[in-house]
Amino acid sequence: MSDSLVIYVLSDSIGETAERVLRAALSQFEDYRIIVKKFSYVTSKSILLQVLEEASDEADVVAYTFVIEELNNFVKEEKDSYSFAFIDLLSYIIDTIATVKNWEPKREAGLIHSLDEDYFKQVEAIEFAVKYDDGKDPRGLLKADIVLIGVSRTSKTPLSMYLAHRGYKVANVPLMPEVSPPKELFSADSRKIIGLIIDPDKLAEIRNERLKSLGLGKGATYAARSRIEQELKYALNVMEDLECSIVDVTHKAVEETANLIIEMVKNGN
Repeated sequence: MSDSLVIYVLSDSIGETAERVLRAALSQFEDYRIIVKKFSYVTSKSILLQVLEEASDEADVVAYTFVIEELNNFVKEEKDSYSFAFIDLLSYIIDTIATVKNWEPKREAGLIHSLDEDYFKQVEAIEFAVKYDDGKDPRGLLKADIVLIGVSRTSKTPLSMYLAHRGYKVANVPLMPEVSPPKELFSADSRKIIGLIIDPDKLAEIRNERLKSLGLGKGATYAARSRIEQELKYALNVMEDLECSIVDVTHKAVEETANLIIEMVKNGN
């Protein structure tokens, strides 16, 4: 058993409330090694699922403050599927007050935050990441500060959201042999494009877990080693054509990869 505790903090807003409450509690354990990783603006089930899958590799505890009822309900339904513990830092307080006074909470994320310039910048970056996630609109590739490319399950969306929290406008594009990359990708500045690669065995493991979470068997082509090797070879060829920087995410947490990407972009790759 590891001598450290890894806690993921999730919020459908900026996440400061969750982090402050958690750190107040953790002050009682200051003699121990505790790693806290915060994920802000987890505003949909798809984003939540990807962060939870990332947490499956290293987290002991996932603490969250979701005021969006759909996300709270989703966690309640799915939490038994994961080996780590969940801590709801907000719902008990809201629900207790609502019950005692028979009041209806607004259930709007982020009401506590002042709307200063940095906050607006961060919100704009988050909205950008959501709008241009998963190649939804290739026009965003020319507007982005960072463009992430890679095959499915290389943490493109979690990385986009983490970098957006740091104020970067991020677009990401999935690469697959059957679909040509958008022409805008080849018009974008290669210095801001980051290719994400991963070990085939690790990717097979991640994809099999994804299939399992969807109630599907391991026989799907999606997780087959031959298919994965084909996709990775294709993706690497695209990255070489773009002459972009490449990051191997195999043994890296989202936070570590994001910090590396920031340094690469700052230094012009």
